[in-house]
Parts: sequence; structure tokens; C-alpha cells
Amino acid sequence: MNIFRLAGDMTHLASVLVLLLKIHTIKSCAGVSLKTQELYAIVFATRYLDIFTSFVSLYNTSMKLVFLGSSFSIVWYMKYHKAVHRTYDREQDTFRHWFLVLPCFLLALLIHEKFTFLEVLWTFSLYLEAVAILPQLVLLQRTRNIDNLTGQYIFLLGGYRGLYILNWIYRYFTEPHFVHWITWIAGFVQTLLYADFFYYYFLSWKNNKKLQLPA
Repeated sequence: MNIFRLAGDMTHLASVLVLLLKIHTIKSCAGVSLKTQELYAIVFATRYLDIFTSFVSLYNTSMKLVFLGSSFSIVWYMKYHKAVHRTYDREQDTFRHWFLVLPCFLLALLIHEKFTFLEVLWTFSLYLEAVAILPQLVLLQRTRNIDNLTGQYIFLLGGYRGLYILNWIYRYFTEPHFVHWITWIAGFVQTLLYADFFYYYFLSWKNNKKLQLPA
């Protein structure tokens, strides 16, 4: 554990809490992509299967349970909660997200560090997480309706990944033989997808204007 990883974990946790705050308190999921949330639920479900086979620390297990529980709770709220479901923009959230799942799984079968059941699923979760934000970004470009909480959620989500890159750099220079190319490349691709959003987010903050993405 180092300051960059801890900051990344807390930023990731903050992003989830912001989204849950919006959904649970305001009873609205306007501007939120159900497709992205379903992909994240798959990411955590396949990444944290080791929760049944190994114990690292109470902190590690707690964070896994939080992200598993929150991701499936968000999906449930958006699909089945009477009030929240009515605010979901189904007509605009049309990205064919299931077409991302199979290529990521096939890539995990081909490129992995060790060919075991848990390792392949863990690698699959890395590849899928790298592109899971795409339906959300496409939805925001279509609707151009980005409220403060949704904007903060995406900013924190991208910030978490950026902090994890700093964590990897720190560990590379402080831990011998710390090389994980698959994790690094997937994380770098994921961070690049946020670049456009970050640009317009800081532009809106600098000019004190409502955040909007180009159509």
C-alpha cells in the first residue's frame, strides 16, 4: 500500500458514493448509462471471485465487497426501482455494450499471465474495465445533459485510474521485478478514454460554465 493507491481507492469509492447519492437521494439516474453500469457489475463479479479462495487483508476484502455490492445495487435501482427507472433515458442509451464483452474475453484467453480459470477472468475484467466507460461517454455526447453529480462521478472515476497509474510508477521504482504489462496497458487505454471528458470538464470549471460535451 502507498499513498497513490490509497488515494486511488478512495477516489474510486467517492465516485460510487456520488452516483449512489444521486440515485438514492434524488431518485434519478438521468444522464447515467445502464449499459456502463452493467459492464462494471461484470468487471467486479469476474475480478473478485478470489474473495472465496484467498484472504489478503480486511481492507482488501471490505473494498471488494463494497464495489460488488454497489455495482449490482446501481444496476438494480436503474432497472427495477419504480421512481429511478422512470428517469432512465433508454432511447439515448443505445450503445451495444454486449459487443464489448466477447472480444475482451477472447483477448483474455489469448493474452494473460497464467492460464488458469481465475487468472483468465481477472485479465478479462481488466480488458472490459478499460472500455466499460464508452456507453457512458456516448450517452453524454448524445444528450449533452450533464448535471453536477454525473459530471463529478465521471471525473472521480477517471481520477481513480490516473492515480493508479501513479501507483504503478511508484511501485516500479520502489519494488524489484514489479512489471505487469497487461495491467499497465489496459489502465493506460482506459485513462486515454477520459482525456476528452477531462478537457471539457476543466474548461467548464475554468470558465464557470455548465459542462457540455460536443455532439
